[in-house]
Amino acid sequence: MTTDKSPRLAIVVAFTLLAILVCPGLRLAASPRHHGHSSAQKNLEKDYALIYGTVWGPNNYPVYGVHIKVRRANEKKVQWEAYSDHAGEFAVRVPPGKVDYIVWADIKVPKGKARPQVTVHIEDDERQDIALHLTK
Repeated sequence: MTTDKSPRLAIVVAFTLLAILVCPGLRLAASPRHHGHSSAQKNLEKDYALIYGTVWGPNNYPVYGVHIKVRRANEKKVQWEAYSDHAGEFAVRVPPGKVDYIVWADIKVPKGKARPQVTVHIEDDERQDIALHLTK
């Protein structure tokens, strides 16, 4: 049995052309990119420092889903937030430059006990690794 594929091909080509004309976004995906940088690309290329941490439980296992807050040491307002992943890890991008940050686990603690926190000193566009240890 033989089949003639040319009518099917013509229909596919017609629908593809119609989709390109109706959805301008498809044309952008198919067209070559210009050599300049878009604003999104510029934002990705900006310098930053990285605070990378792991949350450890009282049993020395990583803890998932812990709410992490970060602020500059000389300010009261929280500027950055993250959650620990399944490996207990989190990462927060902060501006480069000589600044101290306070990083803490936003968890309930018994009255009179402090939340686990770490002071992180950043000099420039670098990565600082920290550990937050939760206690019973």
